[in-house]
Amino acid sequence: MKMKTLFAAGCAAMLATAGLADDHKVKVGMITTLSGGGAGLGIDSRDGFLLAAKLAGADNLEIIVEDDQRKPDIAVQLADEMIQSEKVDVLTGIVWSNLAMAVVPAATAQGKFYLSTNAAPSMLAGKGCNPNYFSVSYQNDNLHEAAGAYVKNEGYSKPFILAPNYPAGQDSLTGFKRLYGGELAGEVYTKLGQTDYAAELAQIRASDADSIFFFLPGGMGISFLKQYADSGLDLPVVGPAFSFDQGILQAVGDAAMGVKNTSQWNKDIDNTANATFVKEFQAEYGRLPSLYAAQGYDTANLLLSAMDKADVSDADAFRAALKEADFDSVRGDFAFAANNHPVQDIYVREVIKEGEVFTNKIIGTALEDHANVYVDECEM
Repeated sequence: MKMKTLFAAGCAAMLATAGLADDHKVKVGMITTLSGGGAGLGIDSRDGFLLAAKLAGADNLEIIVEDDQRKPDIAVQLADEMIQSEKVDVLTGIVWSNLAMAVVPAATAQGKFYLSTNAAPSMLAGKGCNPNYFSVSYQNDNLHEAAGAYVKNEGYSKPFILAPNYPAGQDSLTGFKRLYGGELAGEVYTKLGQTDYAAELAQIRASDADSIFFFLPGGMGISFLKQYADSGLDLPVVGPAFSFDQGILQAVGDAAMGVKNTSQWNKDIDNTANATFVKEFQAEYGRLPSLYAAQGYDTANLLLSAMDKADVSDADAFRAALKEADFDSVRGDFAFAANNHPVQDIYVREVIKEGEVFTNKIIGTALEDHANVYVDECEM
């Protein structure tokens, strides 16, 4: 497995032991966020992907990793370089939906395969779908739909909901409202990258909310939860996994304890693939894996399963092999809907503490064999 990368120092050990080879069969360009406020999400996506390749002994991969700095123009520049100069076969790795919208349509229009480790905006699931685009994570609305269903089932009648004003944030609140279906105490879009939520907390305090749903990934969620804990507000908080993921919880601390959140993955899903992933990730990196790491790991294993069945130069055969999803997912049952987005269970998790480590445990299933509402809009 040959890697040309801009690696963080923590990956040096992997480079030393990965068994580098010069034979090129499939060339992968991974564009992800490795610096700035969202770096943890991209680092976990990368590390999960590379771990799967290492465990498989994938010497038929050349993986190029670059940092998009969470900037659409940088992501587009990197994608152009990878396609035109590096001649990659497959692109992957983008965390943020606004970056995905800037990169994916142009990449698939040039005949490249794109396998999403995270971002899956509604525009790419419906009318903007493409046979070469596969989301291995979810469709952006899914975890928020599950949260809406959970809030409804718990009997909350006036949630206050908020998310950042970008494609994933818009999909978030749309998804929540779709399966919640009731009255709202308030609905607010915040600025992407915002860290001061005093105004939003004042709005919540002034409302008649009986609960809060928020989608604020990365550092945004850390800031909101800490400020919420200091605000004196005492309302039940619900969110998607992105705001309560493994990398975030340690920074938030006690403020997250007991919060319910929705996810298609957790470290306690009981199957052999997941047990191996959690064990090997901890051994390799010295930390518990996150949802982003799990998605990166599954994405690499999907790619490897297709490589076992078809040559990437035969686009039709390779596309069919990807569509089969013939790999052991850490999530257990996994299949693609007609628009190349997952059909999967989505769970309710609770934030707990194991020793000195904050983490999540599954306490129920919000949605079973759930796909997405955009399938019928996709014509391919």
